[in-house]
Amino acid sequence: MRESIYVKGARENNLKNIDVEIPRDKLVVFTGLSGSGKTSLAFDTIYAEGQRRYVESLSSYARMFLGQMEKPDVDYIDGLSPAISIDQKTTSRNPRSTVGTITEIYDYLRLLYARVGVPHCPVCGIEIKQQALDSIIDKIMQIPEETKIQILAPVVRGRKGEYQKLFEDYKKSGYVRVRVDGIIYDLQEDIPLDKNKKHDIEVVVDRIVMRDEVRKRLTDSCETASKLSNGLILVSIPDGEETLYSQRYSCPEHDIGIEELSPRMFSFNNPAGACRHCSGLGFTMVIDPDLVIPNKELSLLQGAVCASGFGNITKNSYYMRNYASVLKKYGKTIATPVKDMPQEALSELLYGGEYDEGIIPCLERRYKQSTSDAVRAEIEQLMTNKTCPECKGSRLNPLALAVTINGLNIIDVCKKSVNDAYDFISGVRLSDRDAVIAERILKEVRERLGFLKSVGLEYLTLMRSAGTLSGGEAQRIRLATQIGSSLMGVLYILDEPSIGLHQKDNAKLLATLKRLRDLGNTLIVVEHDEETMMESDYIVDVGPGAGIHGGYIVAAGTVEDIMNCESSITGMYLSGKRKIEVPSSVLPVTDKKLIIRGARENNLKNIDVEIPLGVFTAATGFPGSEK
Repeated sequence: MRESIYVKGARENNLKNIDVEIPRDKLVVFTGLSGSGKTSLAFDTIYAEGQRRYVESLSSYARMFLGQMEKPDVDYIDGLSPAISIDQKTTSRNPRSTVGTITEIYDYLRLLYARVGVPHCPVCGIEIKQQALDSIIDKIMQIPEETKIQILAPVVRGRKGEYQKLFEDYKKSGYVRVRVDGIIYDLQEDIPLDKNKKHDIEVVVDRIVMRDEVRKRLTDSCETASKLSNGLILVSIPDGEETLYSQRYSCPEHDIGIEELSPRMFSFNNPAGACRHCSGLGFTMVIDPDLVIPNKELSLLQGAVCASGFGNITKNSYYMRNYASVLKKYGKTIATPVKDMPQEALSELLYGGEYDEGIIPCLERRYKQSTSDAVRAEIEQLMTNKTCPECKGSRLNPLALAVTINGLNIIDVCKKSVNDAYDFISGVRLSDRDAVIAERILKEVRERLGFLKSVGLEYLTLMRSAGTLSGGEAQRIRLATQIGSSLMGVLYILDEPSIGLHQKDNAKLLATLKRLRDLGNTLIVVEHDEETMMESDYIVDVGPGAGIHGGYIVAAGTVEDIMNCESSITGMYLSGKRKIEVPSSVLPVTDKKLIIRGARENNLKNIDVEIPLGVFTAATGFPGSEK
C-alpha cells in the first residue's frame, strides 16, 4: 500500500493545476486564507474522486439509487481510500430527529428498556405482572348477559407483508374468519394485502353470546387464542369497545394489558409507541390568538381580525352581525378597539359561546376540511407549536412511559445531559439475570455517550431536536458516530470541526481526532485554528491569496517546515514573526442600548440584557450556554 496520497494536476474551481503529496494515516491540516482553494482541494477534488470511485465499484442497480458524482478536474489521484465527508451541512430538519436518534443511542436505549424495563400501570403506578388465564376469564364473564362478543388472537401486529401462506395455514387448521386491519374476511376468499404496508391480523377464534353456561367454552377459546398469539387475547364487542388481555402483563385494578415489551413500543416514530395525540412529535400546531388579532389597537370594523376569510368582511356581513350581537351583551360595539374589550367578550369572539362558533374553531374546521393546499398554508401562518397536552412533550404513549429502570423511564434518561445520562447508565442497578442480558447494551450506550463527551458535547440532551443544532455541533456528532463505528483504512475529510467549540474543549476534540487517526485512518482537516495546526502531523498551506490570487500550494510539511517558510502567511503567524496587534483604544459606549427583558427561549432563565448600540459587542460562553 502507498504511504501517501498523490494528487496530480488539480484544477477544480480556482486551483492552478497543482500537485500535492499527502501522507497517509496522519492528521493533516489544509489551511490558508478563506477562498484560497483549500476546500476545493479537500472536498471538491479528493473527496469527490474517492466517492466517485467507490460508487463505480458497486453494481449498476445500486448506482441507480446512490447517484454518481462527476469526475473532478484533476489528472489523477493515487493512494485513495474510501472517503467519508464530515462537513458542516445542517442536520435533518425533520422534527422527529433528535440527538439520540441520529447517534443511534436511542435505539440501544429502546432495546435496553424492552429487555430489562419494569412495566407499571400508567394509572395507579403499581408494577404490572403476568395475568393468569382464570383472572382473564373472570373479567370477561362480567360482560352483561346476551352481549355478543368475539374472541380474537392477534397474530400479526404492525408488520409488513402479504401473509398468504399464513392465511392458508389457518384455513387448513379449521379457522373460518380473520380480521385484517379492522375488516372481517372469510378465509375462503382472496385477501390481497400490500406487502409494503403494515398490517394487523387477528384470527377469529370464537363468537359467543354471553351467558352463565358459556364459561367452559369461553375458557377453551381463550386458551386457543393465547396459544395462537403467544399470550394475547383480544375480546371485541361488535360496534363496541375492545379489550386486550395478556397472560404476561396486566394491571389487576384497571384492566390495562400490555403486550410483550419490544423496542418498537419505545419508538416515537412508530404507532406502537407514539403519543396518539401528537403522533410522536411532542407538540401540536394550534392557532395563536395573538396572530389572529395582532394589533389590539384596531377595532373589528377596522379589520383587527387578520385571518384567512375574515380580512374583507363588511359591516353588514354575517360575521360582523354576529360580532355585534356578542359585543352588545358586554356594552361594546364593533367600533370598540380590541384592547378596550372585556376579556370575556374577546374570549367569546375567539372561541365561541353557547350557540355561536368562534373565529378560532371556524379556522380549525376549515383547516381540517379544506382540500386546498393554499387555504391550509394560509391558516398555518396563524399557527404556533404548543407542547402536546397529552404527553407533555415526551412523545411516547402512557404505556411506554410507565416502563422504568431504576425509577426512570426512557424519556427521563433522554432529558438528561450527556454527562448525567452517562453517570446514570454507568451506575444502573440490575438483578444478576438482567445484568447479564443488559451488559452489551449498556456497554454500547456508555461508549457512545463517552464519544459525545470526548468532542465537547456533554451539555446536549438526547432529546434535543436535530434541527436546533449548530453546524459545528452537527459535525462533531457525526464525528463521534464515526469513532463508534471503529472503521480502519478510511479517509476522513472534515470542515473546521472546531467551529463553535469553546477553547477549553479544543484539547478534547484534538484527542478525538488523534484517536480516529490511531485506529489506522487518514484525516484531512480544513482548519484555521492555531492549536489544531500545532498538533497536526502535516500541514498543506494553500494560497497565497483568495479567489484568482489563490489556488497554489504555498508550503507543505510539518509545523516546523511551515513556520520556516517565509512565503507562508500562515507560517509567519504561527512562528510569531507576524502578529495582529490589539487596538490601543476602543470606541466609547453610548447611552443608546438594545434592551431585552425576560428572555426565556430554550434554557435562558428569564434574563434581562442591555447591549450598547453602535459598538462591536461579543457574546461568549461555553457551548450550550445559550449565547
